[in-house]
Amino acid sequence: MANLKDLKNRISSVKSTRKITKAMQMVAAAKLRRAQEAAEASRPYTERFNAVMAGLAASVGGSDSAPKLLSGTGQDKVHLLVVLTAERGLCGGFNSNIAKLAKAHARDLLAKGKDVKILTVGKKGRDQLRRDFGQLLVGHVDLSDVKRLGYGDAQGIAKDILNRFDGGEFDVATIFYAKFVNVVMQTPTAQQIIPAKFDADETATDGASTLFDYEPSEEAVLADLLPRGVATAIFSALLENGASEQGARMSAMDNATRNAGEMIDKLTIQYNRSRQAVITNELIEIISGAEAL
Repeated sequence: MANLKDLKNRISSVKSTRKITKAMQMVAAAKLRRAQEAAEASRPYTERFNAVMAGLAASVGGSDSAPKLLSGTGQDKVHLLVVLTAERGLCGGFNSNIAKLAKAHARDLLAKGKDVKILTVGKKGRDQLRRDFGQLLVGHVDLSDVKRLGYGDAQGIAKDILNRFDGGEFDVATIFYAKFVNVVMQTPTAQQIIPAKFDADETATDGASTLFDYEPSEEAVLADLLPRGVATAIFSALLENGASEQGARMSAMDNATRNAGEMIDKLTIQYNRSRQAVITNELIEIISGAEAL
């Protein structure tokens, strides 16, 4: 049976841990509100932007003068995987789920004989991918010093990717992030950003009903908007990730607080039983001594 002093110390330790997890849960809840509002506010712009781009892309079609960011290099031999994760842990399976999706995609591409390169954004994703695909890592973006994400941060990442594309380092680029659904659900998502890919329903709902006259030309407009589209997609993914991270952390800390409470109850019962056993033994010894006299 455990020592009474050890049990008392352990109960005190778990109570201190519970205070920490409760505080972290409250902080995550406060940050989640801001992050969720930012993510939801960006969705209408992103959806409308993609709808306009889808209409432009559909009208240009397979034209020889179509921008390279839309038509691609003509092959899909080399793939760049841009994995967006958090800089900090203690957020449940948030980072692991994104890394798991990226790993599965990388293995699938390698099995097909493709070349894979990985660019990580966020320390936790880099740490997980380094174990299995360390030789495929070509770069890392550190956002640990960024207190509040802005469009400029996404532009910096997009510029790096576009420079690599212009340098002929890859043919296809895909970003991996977690789309925020609610506090307990964040969906790992893969989205191809180079060459630009748009859903068919976006083209149908926007492009088929309205005819636009573009100046100077559709190809020129696309050439200007496509690099911004890459930055917009990355910024939207970063905002979704921010909300997902705080939601996952809030949920994880809530579970940790509950588990700590259950552990305290079990340890308290164990402590009371041990204490009762000690008292009973002392009483038996006193009674036995009295009978001997």
